[in-house]
This record gives sequence, structure tokens and C-alpha cells, in this order.
Amino acid sequence: MFWYRKPFAACWAAVPVLAVLSSCSSQPAPPATGTPAFYWQAARETFATGDYTKTLEHLDNLLATDNDYTARALPWSLVLKSGLAEGYMELADHYAAGARVNKADPSGFRRQTSDLRNFANRLALAFAQDVGKADKLQDPVPLAFAYPKGSALPVPELARVAGGFVLPQPQAEALQKRVLERDVLLAASRAAGAADNTAKTEQILKSANASVPLAVFLEAMAENLYDQSQLYTRDRLDDPGKLAIFCERAQEALKKVPESKDSKELGAKIAGALKKSK
Repeated sequence: MFWYRKPFAACWAAVPVLAVLSSCSSQPAPPATGTPAFYWQAARETFATGDYTKTLEHLDNLLATDNDYTARALPWSLVLKSGLAEGYMELADHYAAGARVNKADPSGFRRQTSDLRNFANRLALAFAQDVGKADKLQDPVPLAFAYPKGSALPVPELARVAGGFVLPQPQAEALQKRVLERDVLLAASRAAGAADNTAKTEQILKSANASVPLAVFLEAMAENLYDQSQLYTRDRLDDPGKLAIFCERAQEALKKVPESKDSKELGAKIAGALKKSK
């Protein structure tokens, strides 16, 4: 009897294994490493975890060539780069204020200010370069990314930094993360035509085919360019040449936007900043 039981039991034991193998074989193969599909999937995964640095690396790989994902990667990259640049600018301004208040030891605040403005500069320049590819944008512009992490509420710890208070390293890192997440969220809302209305932004981005009219998106990019031009004022990086370039690119973007009260006000601010830079 034993001779007959052994193969019988072995056959039944094999059934779960065969089922698992059959289930696995029915799953689609993951995208090959280094392909556009691979970078797109990786960007979505890292964005969901809040790792925006890695997300930008994947998006930049997509933007290096023309492929099936370029039209969706470009708007996403513009939103992410502009949001991060403005986040670093905001942090730097608060550390600069802290350096003026903390007379006993301003050096740490000044070092942070310098580092943060350098980060902002690199991202702002990359953003301005990507805006130069605006002719590749579709109308409507696809917003093929999820609702960003974080909250749009002001970050209270920024006031402590501006007041000259030295935050412990873990708190300083948490502060930076919250500020960057907030500014990316605000940049996404502006791009979606829902400035300061994150609830509306969340609804827009829930759609599988989320998009925004090209004119709305370009006006948001023009506003971002103007905001980032202020990184190069005399009291920050003091580079009037770059300030002028950012303002001129903002004006170029606005030329493709129908005139409205908001666009006229933005145009006046840009013209004023250009005049001061000369």
C-alpha cells in the first residue's frame, strides 16, 4: 500500500506548486531595465513614496529622447522641478532671516542658506531649460501623475528657523521634507488651474485622463518662472543676467495665453522685475 500512497501524495503536493507557477506565468513581464516603460513605472513608484529626487532622475531619462511617454513626462517634470525649486527658495529665505537674528552663531544659518540656494539654482535652471520644450506640450496638457504627498498648510517650524532657533538635525530634516512636499503640492495645484485649492486639485488628479488647457498650464509656468527669477535678486544670488532670462521666458510663455486680469497683472510684475534688473 505504501508504494501506491507515495506517488498519490506527491501528485497532490505538486498541485499547489503547479497552481503558483501557472499564476506567475500569467503575470505580464516587467518592463526591461533602461526602457522608457521602465523609467515611467519607476517614476510613478518613487513619486508615490515621496522620493522626488529619484522621480526627477527617471523623468529626465524619459525626456532625454522622444518616446511614448515624453508628452506625459514633460508636464510632470515641470511641476516637480518648479515646486522643489520654490521649496528650497522658501527654506533659504527663512534661514537667511535666522542668520540675521541669531547674533551669537549665525554661521550655521548662513551655510544652510547658501546650500539651499544652490539646490534651488540647479532646479530652477533645469526647470527653465524644460520650459524651452513647451512646443512639445499637447493641448490639453496631460497631468499624468498622482496627487502629491503632504499638506498645503503653512509649516509652523519655519517661523522658529526665521527666529534664529537652531533645530536638532532630525527636526531640520523633517522640516525640509514638509516644506518641499508642500511646495510641490502647490505647484501641482497651480498647474491644474486650481491655485490654493488642493481639494479641487485632488479631484482633478483622480481622473485617469486628467488634463488642463494649454493656456492655463502655460500661465502657471510663467508665474513659476517669475517667482524663480527672484532667486537672482541682489539680496539673494545677485545675478541680474539670469533674472532677466527667467523674466523673458515668462513673457514668452504669456504670449500664448489669452489676456485676462490675472495675466495682465503677472505681465506687469515681470516687466517691473526686468526693469529693476537693468
